Amino acid sequence: MTSATPVNPFYAARRHRIATTHHDKPAGPVYARLPQAPRNASPVPHLTSLYHFDRAGEYGDRSYPGNCGGNLIRDLLLYFRPEGPIFDPMSGSGTCRDVCDELGLPCVSGDIHQGFDACDPDGFPTEKFAFIWAHPPYWRQKSYALDPRDLSRAPTLEEFLSRYGQFLRNCAGALTPGGKLAVLMGDYCDHEAGFLPLVYHTKRLAFEAGLVQHCTDVVRFSHGASSSRKVYRTAFIPGLHDTLVVLERPA
Repeated sequence: MTSATPVNPFYAARRHRIATTHHDKPAGPVYARLPQAPRNASPVPHLTSLYHFDRAGEYGDRSYPGNCGGNLIRDLLLYFRPEGPIFDPMSGSGTCRDVCDELGLPCVSGDIHQGFDACDPDGFPTEKFAFIWAHPPYWRQKSYALDPRDLSRAPTLEEFLSRYGQFLRNCAGALTPGGKLAVLMGDYCDHEAGFLPLVYHTKRLAFEAGLVQHCTDVVRFSHGASSSRKVYRTAFIPGLHDTLVVLERPA
């Protein structure tokens, strides 16, 4: 009878560490060390490709489905310093307007709850804007309004993308030359449609509308997301961020 193969002490210790990790312990604060950003002349030095801000700020209504904290909008406006009114075609609880009021900037806004359909080319403002903020529904991840025109009510992915593409064309037509469109979008996994790369589709449809990408993607950490407080029976890799894409109308 042969003797058992000796156990390498290194791998034995490694298996012990893996077996005794804290994965099954109650969740507590987790701190990630972000990379050091290079110094530059940015008026907002903390605005980098990794956006970490765990306080939402006193903007909008945090109980509103999918509300985005206004700090990111504020930092974008301080960075780009657009001239003229800001346009928010999907205003939700009024987060962008609250930020503009604080900064003393004029803001034009509309929302499906007030009957404004941002996907309708005939109802879009004829005014031109140097900056448009857009936080569209991530298709049916959250339902926003009972109005069937709401993007979150699109019955199929194809219909969502068709109307979403029209929305991006509307925005492209409402920008001044050199104007910026900031779109906050997130990917997610649907139990019927599978993984939905909505950030990819945002860029694809925006490029088809004649826009170009102005700068790096900004990965926004999803602090305060309602999904983080849920318990799921299935196994998956949770998404803890969404992505800001800054697009530009060529001059």
